[in-house]
Amino acid sequence: MRLKELSLQNYRNIRQADFTPCPELTVICGKNGQGKTNLLEAVWLLTGGKSFRGAKDAELIARDQPFSVLQAQTETSDGQENQIYLTIGGRDTPRPGRTAKRNGVDLGRASALAGSFTAVVFEPGNLSLVKGSPEGRRRFLDAALCQLYPGYLAAWRRYARLLTQKNALLKHYDRTPGAAQMLDVFDEELARYGQELTLRRMEYMKRLRPLVTANYRDISQGSEELELVYQPSFDEKGLLETLRESRKADLKAGFSTAGPHREDFSVLMDGQPAKLFASQGQQRSAVLSLKLAEASCAQEITGEHPVMLLDDVLSELDATRQEYLLTRMRQKQTIVTACDSSLFHKTEGELFRMEGGVLEKL
Repeated sequence: MRLKELSLQNYRNIRQADFTPCPELTVICGKNGQGKTNLLEAVWLLTGGKSFRGAKDAELIARDQPFSVLQAQTETSDGQENQIYLTIGGRDTPRPGRTAKRNGVDLGRASALAGSFTAVVFEPGNLSLVKGSPEGRRRFLDAALCQLYPGYLAAWRRYARLLTQKNALLKHYDRTPGAAQMLDVFDEELARYGQELTLRRMEYMKRLRPLVTANYRDISQGSEELELVYQPSFDEKGLLETLRESRKADLKAGFSTAGPHREDFSVLMDGQPAKLFASQGQQRSAVLSLKLAEASCAQEITGEHPVMLLDDVLSELDATRQEYLLTRMRQKQTIVTACDSSLFHKTEGELFRMEGGVLEKL
């Protein structure tokens, strides 16, 4: 997978920019707050996903502008080109939010782009995959799966909608006639879509786990063993039975206490929780292993290696990890942001400077 061209208009602090990255390494340098990450974020939006920084759509539009526009040309490894036109409209525009066209065909929601262009983001906040909350780890899995299996997004949305409705009913259970029967219906539908999500996550983890372990073994030279352990919300009885058994706990809590929205995976180092027993350097190595495995897994499933987006992460790694990462990125399109371009003087690739939202090729 390769991004050939990207044009941006009224995107955050970037009024207008034309970006033609190198087929392999492209470095965007500049001081903090100049727009480097904004450009990387715009590339990520071509996957159909939301901002990896958690921003709302309205925050992606330049100040005092009604909408922003991204136009891109992508290419697969067999030479198939796609033209992507993505608009982000403000609340008062005819088409608010993110909408997209691919090769001139109106797709409606930008999420319909899922699978057309794949990318993996590696940014400092990814350390939360080891030491953060279960929500961040679930988000990691869901973002990867939405790119790889377009049907996953539809199932996730349906599950999330049903969960919101069930939680509202649980809060007003005593004042709702026929609430018990309604909960039965919700549980049946939640089990239908939720089981699909969990089984897909478990299948993905089965692919991911050996890749992560091998990557970490390479980085650490075998000094420790890294392992991922998924914790599903149900056993062989199935999700529906688990939801029925949790009814009393749900009524007491006022929300649904079981299901895919409560699942997690553990990151273990020599059998111990990495978030408690691993050093900062070991945690960084674990995350690096995880993100590289995500890219390899995507290539296994789709036949295309995703574009790698590295947001100011090399400064967080020591020389050994920097060399390992850059070595793994050879012959793969990688777009990197950095405050210090000297890290890349010994590498081949193209260099850009971002200053005040203005992109310049050096």
